[in-house]
Amino acid sequence: MFRTVLKLAAMAAIVLASPALAQQQPTLLQPPAAQQAPAQATPAAAQAAPAASAPGAAVSPAAGASTQLTISVPRELSPWSMFMSADVVVKAVMIGLALASLITWTIFIAKMIELSVVQQKVRSALKKISDARSLAEAQFALGSKEGVLPSLLAACMREARLSAGISSDAGIKERAASSCAEIVRAEARRVRLGMGLLATIGATSPFVGLFGTVWGIMNSFIGISKAQTTNLAVVAPGIAEALLATAIGLVAAIPAVIIYNHFARVTKGYLELVNRASGAAARLLSRDLDRTHVGGARAAAE
Repeated sequence: MFRTVLKLAAMAAIVLASPALAQQQPTLLQPPAAQQAPAQATPAAAQAAPAASAPGAAVSPAAGASTQLTISVPRELSPWSMFMSADVVVKAVMIGLALASLITWTIFIAKMIELSVVQQKVRSALKKISDARSLAEAQFALGSKEGVLPSLLAACMREARLSAGISSDAGIKERAASSCAEIVRAEARRVRLGMGLLATIGATSPFVGLFGTVWGIMNSFIGISKAQTTNLAVVAPGIAEALLATAIGLVAAIPAVIIYNHFARVTKGYLELVNRASGAAARLLSRDLDRTHVGGARAAAE
């Protein structure tokens, strides 16, 4: 009898304890925030809890995923995506630097073609007048071509014509040299056109890019303070966008400095050719003046 009573009491305890276990089992599947919430359940939730604790019941993946914290996946950090997501000021800086780089390469192509053509013209003209004995012969050898050497010859011829009847050769040569110097200076200004812009781009582009970087990093820190997190996934995109401005500034500045130095050397060589042409024109004028005096002396002797 005693054993029978004990068995009946144990069975009753199991029957009474099973509803409490069924009610506690769903709380084990909830996230920590749900476990700390006050244990107040509606009748519908109380009815759904035993059903979820049934042996054959399975927890769906969607339900399990909803209990996990949402993790923000970093966006793609390609140059174009960083440009599109940048601040308006940073975008303006990047566009300005891109235009400066475009201007640099445009000047490079244009000046390369221009300097190659004018150097070839001056060399060819100097070769043609190398055997000329007078200004008239030199002009005849060059024909109607335009260039710096024909301009120098025309200036010398004009000065000799305007100074007809003056016996001072030194004054004629001085005035002709002054006219030739003006032509050389004008040619130097023309051939250096655009090089000042290259120097400006090379000198200011890094600082303009640095301004965009400082502005972008400032906005990134403001975003960090608003988000109240120092997670790298939140901080990295803004800093990368800011550093892109510095990178574009260097891309615009470095070629501009290299191209400027290259054209400085090429321009110096071309101006040396122009000075040679000016000297050739002055020598031809001097020969013409000497011939004039020799011819006048012979006529007077006869």
